Amino acid sequence: MSDNRRFHLAKRPEGVPSTDTFDLRDVERPRPSPGEALVRVLYLSVDPYMRDRMRAGESYADPWEVGDPLRGGAVCEVVESNGAGFEAGDTVVGNLPWAEYATADGSDLTPVDTGDLPVSTALGVLGMPGRTAYFGTREVAEPKADDWMVVSGAAGAVGSVVGQLGELQGANVVGIAGSDEKCDWLTEDLGFTAAINYKEEDVGARLDAVADGVDVYYDNVGGPVTDAVWGRLNVDARVAICGQIALYNDEELPTGPRKLGKLIETRARVEGLLVRDFSPRFREATEHLAGLVAGGDLQYRETVTEGLENAPDAFLGLFEGENVGKQVVKVADADGE
Repeated sequence: MSDNRRFHLAKRPEGVPSTDTFDLRDVERPRPSPGEALVRVLYLSVDPYMRDRMRAGESYADPWEVGDPLRGGAVCEVVESNGAGFEAGDTVVGNLPWAEYATADGSDLTPVDTGDLPVSTALGVLGMPGRTAYFGTREVAEPKADDWMVVSGAAGAVGSVVGQLGELQGANVVGIAGSDEKCDWLTEDLGFTAAINYKEEDVGARLDAVADGVDVYYDNVGGPVTDAVWGRLNVDARVAICGQIALYNDEELPTGPRKLGKLIETRARVEGLLVRDFSPRFREATEHLAGLVAGGDLQYRETVTEGLENAPDAFLGLFEGENVGKQVVKVADADGE
C-alpha cells in the first residue's frame, strides 16, 4: 500500500490556475540512496514565483513539465539518513516536492536553527522571503533617511519586511496592500508612515496626498499599481523589481504606459533582483534578521493552512490576496508535538 501523498502538475494552466492544475497522488514512501536523507515534511512554502514554473518557455526558473512533482521550500524532520550528514530527528530545510515524505541529497539540505521562533519562520522572515527583503533593500533599493519609500505587496512576506527595514533606515514608508485590515496592520503594528488600499483607493491620488514623490520603489506586483507609482518617481529614484504577481496569470503581457521616458527625466535606476545571486551571504541575512526579531525591531506574521491536500488552495489564495505575511502549509507536527 502507498504510504505517501505527493502533488504533481496535472496540466499547464491557461490564465489563472484552478484546482484542476494539481494532481494529488498516492505514492510509495521513497528510500534514501547513499548520501541522501528521508525526510518528513512539516511545513511547505507556497510562493507566487511558482506560477511561472507552470508555464512552458524560458524564465529565471526552469519550468515544470506536466506530470512533474511540484516543488518548493520545505521544513522537514529527518526520518532516516543514509550518509547524508544528518541524524534522525534533525530539522532541516530544502527545496523539496509537495509531499508528506521525500528524499534529498544531504548537500541540498540545511539545518534549521530558528532559536525561540517557530521552525516555520525558516520559510518566511528567516528564509527566502526575509533574505529577499534584506538584500533587495540593502543592495538594490538603498533607502536613506527622509526618503519617501513605496512598497507594493506591502503586507506580504517580502513587502512587510522590506518596509520595516526601510523604516529602520529612517525612510518614510508607504505600503500598498489590498484590504483595510492589511493597511491597518502596516500602519498600526508595523509603523508604516501611510498605507493605501489599492482595491478601494486611487493609488496615484493617494500618493500625491501622503508622500512627497517617490525616492525608492520596491515593486512586488507590477501592473496598474506600478503604473501609478512610476509617474511619481523623484530625481535619482531607485526602483527594485522583485515580483510581478499582477501579471503572472496573463497569457499575453498587456501594454501599459511607456515608462522609459520617465527614467530620462528622473535619472532613476531600475534593477531586478534574484535572491539566489546572494546565496554566499545567506547566513549574514538570516543572522541579521533574527537579531532584529529578537530585539523587537522586526515583526512578522504567518498565514498557516492545515493539511497537504489544501496546498493548492493556499497557493491560489496568494493571487486573491488572502494571506497576510508569509503563507505556509502545515503538513505534519514534529515528533513530540
